Amino acid sequence: MTEEIILQIAEKNNGTVTSKMIDHQGIARQYLKQLVDKGVLERTTRGIYILPHIWEDEIQHIQIRFKKGIYSKETALYLYDLTDRTPIQYSMTFPENYNLTTVKKEGIIASRTKNELYELGQEEILSPSGNLVKVYNMEKTLCDILKPRSGVEIGITAEAFKRYINRKDKNIPLLSEYSKIMKVEEKVSSYLEVLL
Repeated sequence: MTEEIILQIAEKNNGTVTSKMIDHQGIARQYLKQLVDKGVLERTTRGIYILPHIWEDEIQHIQIRFKKGIYSKETALYLYDLTDRTPIQYSMTFPENYNLTTVKKEGIIASRTKNELYELGQEEILSPSGNLVKVYNMEKTLCDILKPRSGVEIGITAEAFKRYINRKDKNIPLLSEYSKIMKVEEKVSSYLEVLL
């Protein structure tokens, strides 16, 4: 019966169940190990399990491990289809006092930002596998990649702006507002002048 509850939780979460999820249900973690031993669940990383027929959603699993991380820069461009490049390494942004040692060991391109900018433009969208993940909205992302030390190539930036301008869900007033807050107003204006 308990194992069935765990499997139901996994089914409701696109095939993923975490040890925290079953803690909330008051279920002992030993049942997860039993399900793994039986081959009914697979352990992907510490505290995260998937049903064997499910394709692992790496984007979701990284975010479960690093809850304070918000997908940003090139990873956000990929999630919004503002680039045709699939990221080799994922980019995440964390609050300014966050210790990045473990994150960087995982091969994530991690950066910190001031707390007032950390919350700005944060939203949830579906990963390619259909799971909700935290990401900066398109407008915040475009401002982020214009910052001097963003590490994003100019060609990727130009392509992202072109794709953004052609989208029906673009929000130019919001982009303009964010560009002032993030001090990249001139750069945003120069892209918009060419493209609009």
